[in-house]
Amino acid sequence: MNEKRRCGWCIGDPLYEAYHDEEWAVPVYDDDTLFEFLILETFQAGLSWITILRKRENFRKAFDYFDYKKIANYGQDKIDSLLEDTGIIRNKLKIKATVTNAQAFMNIQQEFGSFSKYIWDFVNGKPVKNQLKHYKEAPATTPLSDTLSKDLKKRGFKFVGSTVIYAHMQATGMVNDHEVNCFRYYEV
Repeated sequence: MNEKRRCGWCIGDPLYEAYHDEEWAVPVYDDDTLFEFLILETFQAGLSWITILRKRENFRKAFDYFDYKKIANYGQDKIDSLLEDTGIIRNKLKIKATVTNAQAFMNIQQEFGSFSKYIWDFVNGKPVKNQLKHYKEAPATTPLSDTLSKDLKKRGFKFVGSTVIYAHMQATGMVNDHEVNCFRYYEV
């Protein structure tokens, strides 16, 4: 048996396993992808990540493929149509927060040159590599995610609590929380 060892949280669901194997904890430096993950993480608040993954393509279509320049200009008609879209999470506050976050995202780009530069500066440009034996050892928040969350809120972002931000850091490779015996631990 030549089965790859994976983190325990993804085992048993092909979609989860593919996400784990191909995307999770891979360092992301482009603003478009960072924005997509930030929005998906805000919608995930209070829900499971697999729920978001199963709706990811619907989110992409509904939110103009996460084009933050378009989203920043959404008016009430677009918000109302999103509230009717059964393919996404229809939470009015999270939908409105997506518009607000797109605007705040562009403000950061203007100030720092890119959102990537801004966010990666919190980890000095390189991933934090933890050494977890079991995925349940991963924290929900850290002092770093607390700091980043506070700074984003100060800059006008919504639904960016420390737990959401830590999940974003994990997803975008700012933090490597693969289990040490997972085949991806040393690859990312």
